[in-house]
Amino acid sequence: MTICYFGIYDPDYSRNRELISGLGENKVKVIECRVDPAERFKYWKLFKKHQAIGQYDIMVIGFPGHPVVPLAKLICRKPIVFDALVSLYDSNIFDRKSASPRSLEALKCWFLDWLACKMADRVLLDAQEHINYFVKTFRIKKDKFRRILVGTNQNIFYPRENRKTTDKFLLLFQGTYIPLQGVEYMIRAAKLLENDNVQLDIIGKIKTYGPAIELAQKLKADNVKFIDFMPQTELAERMAEADVCLGFFGDTPKAKRCGAFKVTEALAMKKAMLTADTPAMREFLVDRQDCLFCQGADAEDLAEKIMELKNNPELRNRIAENGYKVYQEKLTPQTLGRELKSALEELI
Repeated sequence: MTICYFGIYDPDYSRNRELISGLGENKVKVIECRVDPAERFKYWKLFKKHQAIGQYDIMVIGFPGHPVVPLAKLICRKPIVFDALVSLYDSNIFDRKSASPRSLEALKCWFLDWLACKMADRVLLDAQEHINYFVKTFRIKKDKFRRILVGTNQNIFYPRENRKTTDKFLLLFQGTYIPLQGVEYMIRAAKLLENDNVQLDIIGKIKTYGPAIELAQKLKADNVKFIDFMPQTELAERMAEADVCLGFFGDTPKAKRCGAFKVTEALAMKKAMLTADTPAMREFLVDRQDCLFCQGADAEDLAEKIMELKNNPELRNRIAENGYKVYQEKLTPQTLGRELKSALEELI
């Protein structure tokens, strides 16, 4: 089987990299046909590149690719698989609240989601809960969707010795400051635990953390440390020092139905994972078996669960070990590539 991986996607973005790698590990030939999204006349250049690549069996449109699907439909005579991963409408309008639900921007996002899904022969999402949302919101038949969980780069994120340089119980969060992440609740929980020898490290692009930094300063949460964005290799080293890795704790609708790379990365490193209890997380994780759940948007419950992990090393070690088994069984590039290959074979 030969796949044309098509679009304006970033080949180093985890979702694209792991699926392409996973297909290769399952003996699928992948021909990449892409241009940088910042290029001028990118769709014309993409069209010209496609003309030169030769024969293939199926086209997969990498993430992000919503506006690419109409072009693919025009130039491709093979089945088209669209890796949607997220809804533009949900992410921009309801999660990030970048425009009113009654605005033209909201209509545009809804239309792009609907059109891309309607034109594709298969649509990939990261959770069954996400599929249910797409079916209900965009009125697309359920049998068009396939769930492919999110993976990570196992050459970077893997178990290693903990060389912690602090005597504090170290929590680590890495990600962005958007409502889904619930950074506010992490900071408030850390403040509650300031006398319990707990430290929270938050890693991400500092310029996006203005409101969070202001909150930490207002609360005088001196046990919260903000660290600027770093390459994944350095991030993995910092994660290795943590006692517990934190997932996301927002209470937005999107938070309840999506996966998270940070969760997969922690599992791959055999770290104890603490995250909000959501339907999407329960699709592949079991509370107190391979992770610990808490209530979303609840700093007090989060603080309580942090202390439980701090005071119960047996629980902490057990969920770390079992979480790593979940990664090995369900989330490696090879496993995800095999699932994607199966979804592609349905179309041939």
